[in-house]
Amino acid sequence: MSNQASSADATALAAQLQSTRNAASELEILALAREAGMLITLDGQIGREKYQSVAGSLHAFKRFAEALSHNFAQRAAA
Repeated sequence: MSNQASSADATALAAQLQSTRNAASELEILALAREAGMLITLDGQIGREKYQSVAGSLHAFKRFAEALSHNFAQRAAA
């Protein structure tokens, strides 16, 4: 295998891993919002792209913000 081919494979793998991380991160954010008492609705989907809305009370939003902040703090400590 040439260096160019292995470099292209590594680039493709890195892009795939980043896409997986982004999807996991989106799922984590939605889970935090649900746990905080917010409503998640699917407004539509075009191809793989989902369009979602998040709604809730100001109190639920505050709980979500605190949970998100705690999540970031845990990641920074790791």
